[in-house]
Amino acid sequence: MQMDKATYIKYAGENAKKSNILLNITKAFIVGGLICCIGEAIIKLYIYLGVELETARILESVTLIFLAALLTGLGYYDNIAKHAGAGTILPITGFANAVVSPAIDSKSEGFILGVGSKMFVIAGPVIVYGTIASIIYGVVYYFIR
Repeated sequence: MQMDKATYIKYAGENAKKSNILLNITKAFIVGGLICCIGEAIIKLYIYLGVELETARILESVTLIFLAALLTGLGYYDNIAKHAGAGTILPITGFANAVVSPAIDSKSEGFILGVGSKMFVIAGPVIVYGTIASIIYGVVYYFIR
């Protein structure tokens, strides 16, 4: 049986899962804020360890990207994102998840044709190359200085 467009829209609207907008916003705010608080704690830790503030801020971004990529690889980040929504997408951790997820999904195709090519699908080559270059530059700069 075929439905016309108006009938389908009505059917989909009646059967779509209703979401609690206030609850979703609250969870996104709390998780996004928690990620930012963790970032601030990482900065304080690096400063406590003797790193200058400017360098600590750079290392904080790299650490958050690493932690998000690790949590994505272990399968935890997506579970958090199911509940937190935009709270996990907007911070820098969402970027790491966007790069790692497609790469993990295609690892069976090999490292070059699978992981290497698929990690560019969502985040784009500019972001990936920019991140890799900035990490290498940051490490070299830290040790040269």
